[in-house]
Amino acid sequence: MPAPKILVIPGSLRTGSHNAKLAAVAAYEFAQAGVDVTRISLADFPLPIYDGDLQAKSGIPKHAINLKRMIGAHHGVLLVTPEYNASVPPLLKNAIDWVSRVQELQEARGDVFRNRPFALAGASQSRLGAARALQALRLILTSCHANVIASQLTLAFADQAYDDMDRLKNEGDIAALKQLVAQLIDISQRMM
Repeated sequence: MPAPKILVIPGSLRTGSHNAKLAAVAAYEFAQAGVDVTRISLADFPLPIYDGDLQAKSGIPKHAINLKRMIGAHHGVLLVTPEYNASVPPLLKNAIDWVSRVQELQEARGDVFRNRPFALAGASQSRLGAARALQALRLILTSCHANVIASQLTLAFADQAYDDMDRLKNEGDIAALKQLVAQLIDISQRMM
């Protein structure tokens, strides 16, 4: 069976972000598993705050179309999100809102969510490890009819989770990441 292409999207742009580090660690793990992995930054897809009136007046922004096409060019997607006030940060939510509105020729709106599996991970300095954000993100994605896999990684005490080479230190975290990676690869291959 051919190796799937996996897209890793961190939901943070902050310098020194624990979630950007986790996205890099995950991308490395996917590469070690022999899949074609791409890690992007949402900074490369700047979008205005979603507004139905703006969409009606100006159409879908080109960056939303490009992000949707980037997702569509991959068989599976890992979203790595911080937690803001017990939920998903506006950057990631806004990107999902815009992408969910893109409808290109020969497809139904939202096909990009239906036709590939999504995995979730999140890092936080709290003991909950962004669990509430992952719960909210799971709800958002399932409302878009996405197939969100069961495995997820909640990286607690993220300020202490990495070694001096920005690798995960805790064996439990490493095992959870490996399980998430294996499950996303497996489901992606079966949906190809």
